[in-house]
Amino acid sequence: MARLFGTDGVRGVANEKLTGELAYRLGFAGARVLAGKEKGSSHKPLFLIGMDTRISCKMLETALIAGLCSAGADVIRVGVIPTPGVAYLTGKYGCDAGVMISASHNTYEYNGIKFFSGDGYKLPDSVEDEIEEIVNDFDAYRSELPIGADIGSYMFKDSAAADYLQRLKDVMSVDLKGMKLAVDSANGAASGIAQKLFADLGADVVAVGDKPDGININAGCGSTHLDKLAAVTVAEACDMGLAFDGDADRFLCVDRDGNVIDGDRIMSVIGLDMKARGILKQDTITVTVMSNLGMDIMAQQKGIKLAKTKVGDRYVLEEMKRSGYNIGGEQSGHVILLDVSTTGDGMLTALALLTALKNSGKSIAEAASVMEVLPQVLVAAYVNDHDKEAAMQMPELHSRMDEMQAELGCEGRILVRPSGTEPMIRVMLEGKDIGKITSMANELAAIINSKYKMD
Repeated sequence: MARLFGTDGVRGVANEKLTGELAYRLGFAGARVLAGKEKGSSHKPLFLIGMDTRISCKMLETALIAGLCSAGADVIRVGVIPTPGVAYLTGKYGCDAGVMISASHNTYEYNGIKFFSGDGYKLPDSVEDEIEEIVNDFDAYRSELPIGADIGSYMFKDSAAADYLQRLKDVMSVDLKGMKLAVDSANGAASGIAQKLFADLGADVVAVGDKPDGININAGCGSTHLDKLAAVTVAEACDMGLAFDGDADRFLCVDRDGNVIDGDRIMSVIGLDMKARGILKQDTITVTVMSNLGMDIMAQQKGIKLAKTKVGDRYVLEEMKRSGYNIGGEQSGHVILLDVSTTGDGMLTALALLTALKNSGKSIAEAASVMEVLPQVLVAAYVNDHDKEAAMQMPELHSRMDEMQAELGCEGRILVRPSGTEPMIRVMLEGKDIGKITSMANELAAIINSKYKMD
């Protein structure tokens, strides 16, 4: 049986894979495992639940609350709020754990459930396995359901968004007077509050993707679809455009001419600013194997070290905590600033980037030019989840990859990896000849799909 938890919680099409029943079981199991037993037998567990703007969120929230309360936990609902807001408020409100309902950058029919520990960190695999074990053996626990006064209840906290915004201002305030910013909230969790944050700090804000209707989250907007933001930034003569994804844990931007600045270059600008201020721990930025080769070149030139992990922000975070680094992230814009946050936070990252630009006196285009981006091609081979492991072991795939790598030499690289959140295998190539690497990427995807293709 495939593992229920992926690299970023439990995710799938709402009411298909991620049903109300599964959400109920996850709530019950989460309460059992994360109940803060060390606080004593009389302690009543307290959980916090936030969500993005998908039409399925309220259905899943209701089921989750039922599961949590049926296990004897009380619940604080905070409504629509970014994922990093859940991570922060879980600790601020003294909760045993937090839960975010979101499928991040995925389209609206998908949704997800991810847990945070009481100190705001995502759960390790071993704890997720404990939750999954109870979910799979739920009938064995029916006789242990509490009754009477031991059943949990819930409340709504209407100050949650304001508390989260105040935290951002407290840890990363920057004077934005005189700046004009286009801000794209992806019709998601940052809708409304992102514009308020930057306006409160003095910026003239042009809002994009700020009218969620339940099905338009990430639809032609946000950090995964930057064309609209780029057009607005140019048309409105903005200094730059800021883009978040559906749950606002990712951030990308565009310069005044609409050119995209990805996560690698964002981390390079912030990291160099931190180094100049003497706060870049061990002069190291933690990145994944998907980071562009241009970042390696920048690091060598600027005296910065790169610590590399496999793909997934949880692995970046694990390496940062283990080795004592304080900035890391992914090319997709998922950046962790560990001195002030326990998880990726798009709005916090945007503030850190704006701070770096203020300190340097440069525009984002000027600052980001420190890193040359080598051409990179990413192709998806759509494969059923249960076929991913077998597809990755195909001898003909590895043989052709070896031949291609020999042809590219030290001026290119190949990375083939299964997605942890979607039914696909991602094929990534880098090199100087965009035509050649595009052809290679498509060939490798075709090899995979020749035997394994999603139903």
